[in-house]
Amino acid sequence: MEPAAMIRDQLADYLSQHGMSINQFAIRSGINSGTLSRIIKGHQPIAMSHLELITEGMGMREDHFYRLYVDECFYYSAPTWRRLRPFIVKCAELGRVDCIELLVQNLLDNLTYVPMLFEVAEGLFQQRHWPAAALLYENVSASEKYQYSERLAMCQYRLFQIALGDDQSTNLRAATLFESYIPRLNEADQLGALKDLMDVYYSLQLWSKVNELALELLRLATIRYDLYCHSKHKEAVKSGEKPLCFYILYAHLMRSNAYDECGDYKTALELVPLYSDVNWIHEESEEAKRTVAQFQEWGKANTYLYRLLDGQLEVIDDYVNYISTQQGEIFTALFYIVKSANLYNWNIDSILERFSDYMPYRIHLNEFGVYNQQIKADQHARFLVELGVYYLRNKRSEGIGYILEGLESSSKLNNESIVFKCVDLFEQNRHIAGEDEQMQYKILIREVRDANEKKTPVIASLV
Repeated sequence: MEPAAMIRDQLADYLSQHGMSINQFAIRSGINSGTLSRIIKGHQPIAMSHLELITEGMGMREDHFYRLYVDECFYYSAPTWRRLRPFIVKCAELGRVDCIELLVQNLLDNLTYVPMLFEVAEGLFQQRHWPAAALLYENVSASEKYQYSERLAMCQYRLFQIALGDDQSTNLRAATLFESYIPRLNEADQLGALKDLMDVYYSLQLWSKVNELALELLRLATIRYDLYCHSKHKEAVKSGEKPLCFYILYAHLMRSNAYDECGDYKTALELVPLYSDVNWIHEESEEAKRTVAQFQEWGKANTYLYRLLDGQLEVIDDYVNYISTQQGEIFTALFYIVKSANLYNWNIDSILERFSDYMPYRIHLNEFGVYNQQIKADQHARFLVELGVYYLRNKRSEGIGYILEGLESSSKLNNESIVFKCVDLFEQNRHIAGEDEQMQYKILIREVRDANEKKTPVIASLV
């Protein structure tokens, strides 16, 4: 069948070629025969529901006519949101971003469609149809780029969230592009945005930036919380996705963690009561109560942890016994136990054997759902390196295998600092590596070089 300019033309050709009457096809497709007749004659536009039935009746792939339907919506009938909205959603579900792009290019000549497209984008974002949502957000942003609008800021927030993944250089670029839009968001959304941005900088190990954002989150969340406490209509004080107390406690937690990562364990320990002593909290929802309980657990765990990192070996047994009852915290605890062992030359073989099942990378859960995966993926790569260092320090050759695993993980994350550390450790211990490990190292370095030769000439020169 030769392609025709219009869907109704192709339908008429189909009926002619198959010797079918309008009534026969109406029975097959489930469309009223009168409606079908008006569609073929061009007296009635094709609704999305009609398109689906026509396509199914002709035995075509569901999206067969989608590109032509864009023309149907604009050139052969007046565009109506009643037809356009379901078409966009269906295109998103079937991955036809190309059709959405064609449609949007026509729609944005009329700026009255901008808020409607944004509303659809929000729905697609919640349904995780992110490529289609990103396209809509980008076009809405372009239409409002000269306006200091909350909608523009929300588009940039969503694009930031969609862009986040395993590649740390991509995450840094997304964070840098988004940060200036935070003040344009409404106050409730600013809290979530600051938290998300802080998590990215945490995974990038930019501790001064983490501390800066934590202080800003603390300032804004405290203002909102004071407003909540003094308001007669507390339900009117929006808090974002989580209780207001969460953002205050989280800001203190991240400041404490940042000092920990910088090696200032005493200051990190001094900040623990700020997120574990919670007598000031007046929110009474079940979610707020769960939030309080989770931060108290973290406070207890981190008290052990910071003392351990400060070299207080006497707390290690209590810490191990405690985390053995907190399944979601075991991997993080192992990472810091190995780190402490390397700092102070401790033997922790029995602990590693006891928790060997928790060493592989996995999705970690807490009271709030899934941990930030950028943070956990970065932490797992660093854990592999610390484990490799521990075994090599104890003259055990399996340390080479962990260094290679760390190299592979960090190269996938595009984390150059860990890549260089792995390369340096392998070169220092190359003499104990077997032939298979030597070959694996060469392959990994070649992959790193190929992926980074334009951005990182130093890595490219390693092979």
